[in-house]
Formats: sequence, structure tokens, C-alpha cells
Amino acid sequence: MFDIGFWELIILFGLGLIILGPERLPKVAMKVGNWAGQARRMARQLSDQIRYEINDVDSAASPSVTPEAQPDPSWQRPGMDDLKPKSTDETTASSTDSNTDAAKGKTEE
Repeated sequence: MFDIGFWELIILFGLGLIILGPERLPKVAMKVGNWAGQARRMARQLSDQIRYEINDVDSAASPSVTPEAQPDPSWQRPGMDDLKPKSTDETTASSTDSNTDAAKGKTEE
């Protein structure tokens, strides 16, 4: 990550020993180690949370019901029944009804 070699680490340890002294160096090293561990845990939790949210969004984006099974919302409104396309069964039934009405009208006259 920082690309620190063995000799650079020895020099940093020696400077720390000179500056902090032998009494405080182990305490400071332990605190730095704890902070590094906390930072790693927080980074891991953040990446896990982001992965979870992305997977949650992906699963919510895929529809569980097929589009053919969903009703058309424009047909659900009142007064829109006249605008619905009639199926072929309704068309033939209405034309048959008009033919029978016409035939009844002719027989009554």
C-alpha cells in the first residue's frame, strides 16, 4: 500500500525510539495498530454495506410479475371503458345482435 521496504521500516523504528523513548514507543505503536485495525474494519463494513445496497437495488429492479400479467392502469380509470379496444368475440357478438335486431324489425313490420 505505502511500498515501505525493510530498511525504511528500520529507520522509522529507530527515529521513533529516539524521539519517543523506550517507555512511550510501545504504547504509541499499540495505539497506531488499533487505529489501523479500526480503519480496516470500517472500510470492510462500508464495502459490505455498498455491496448489500447494490444487490438490494438489483433485486428490486427485476420485476417479480411479468408485464403481461400487470393490468393496464389507463383501463382502470372510470369512463375509460369506451376507449378499450374490443376483442373479436365482443365484435362478433355485437354484430350478431344487430343482425338479429334487424331481422326482428323486419318480421314485425
